[in-house]
Amino acid sequence: MAKNKFKTIVFGRSALPFWLALASFVLTELFSRFPQVTETVYSRTLFPVLAFLLSFVSKWVSFSLDDSFYALLAVFLVTILLLTIFRKIKWYKLLLHILQTLAISYMLFYWFWGFNYYRTGINDRLQIARSKPDTVQFVKVLENLIAQTNASYCTFDSISRPEISALVESSYQKNASFLKINYPSGTRIPKPITLSSFFAKAGIAGYYGPFFSEVHLNDSLLLIEYPQVLAHESAHQFGITSEAEANFYSWLVCSQSSSKQLQYSGNISMVNYFLSQGRRLHNFKDMVHQINKPVIDDIRKVQKHWESMRNETIDKAAGKVNDAYLKTNKVKKGIEDYFGVVQFVMDFETDSVAKKRVDSRSSQ
Repeated sequence: MAKNKFKTIVFGRSALPFWLALASFVLTELFSRFPQVTETVYSRTLFPVLAFLLSFVSKWVSFSLDDSFYALLAVFLVTILLLTIFRKIKWYKLLLHILQTLAISYMLFYWFWGFNYYRTGINDRLQIARSKPDTVQFVKVLENLIAQTNASYCTFDSISRPEISALVESSYQKNASFLKINYPSGTRIPKPITLSSFFAKAGIAGYYGPFFSEVHLNDSLLLIEYPQVLAHESAHQFGITSEAEANFYSWLVCSQSSSKQLQYSGNISMVNYFLSQGRRLHNFKDMVHQINKPVIDDIRKVQKHWESMRNETIDKAAGKVNDAYLKTNKVKKGIEDYFGVVQFVMDFETDSVAKKRVDSRSSQ
């Protein structure tokens, strides 16, 4: 009897979610050790199919299926907790249901998107040479970015969000070969964050929903930010998990677009990252003075916009959660990973061969 009971517990249907989660965990360890296998087997082969299927389902509804999924999970957990309190379910059943739910969610997350955390790095993937830290070169690249931002300055009065979405898609399609993405890898229809005002308090402009391959954007976004944030979240939908890499994809897609609005949105965002990294330089103020006044006004406008909505407590809590989430997925720098885009742009700008490959495609 005891032996049969043991087999039921270990090999019965109730144990299946745990076995699947364990198998997924083993795969994360294997994929993290063999990134080229991850790149070939999952990121380039299996994931594009999954993204297509998931986005095919989610594109038929205007609201977020991912947010609905999270809401249903919360309702389910609260319901079984209440049933347990009122003695309709035994406590061990409550624990079992919670663990099963977590195991299934864990498995789905990695199979639907999360394995991309263990693909090859951007330099190897895009064949961009790694540059050494060089203050002189940093200043040169920043000055060039400032000049490009000044030159691309424009207003957003004559463009709509659907038009911006179409332009972002067009640029991704044009640069797909260089960015090593399987275009189209599904459908990207930007959806509003269900609780946009709450997420704005945490400074969250957008996020990617892995369970239904959905791109979410905050309703509070200014139009000047919209192209860059949309391109960033779209990069996640293409299987780019690193925040720094998604920032690089976003900048390249926007800056290589024929649209001045996309160019300006991408460039002004990147200038901000570089200025944050270069504050300690002795000639920092001189570089800031190179930025035209209308551009400075836009930078301040965006900063004041988000500062007016920020809640310090919520912002810090969200930052800690995001930091822990990224580190759990072997992103050693956590939320500091966002700023890693500066190094990627430096690598790209100092690699003449890589730049020529992009320029040649832009001219086609």
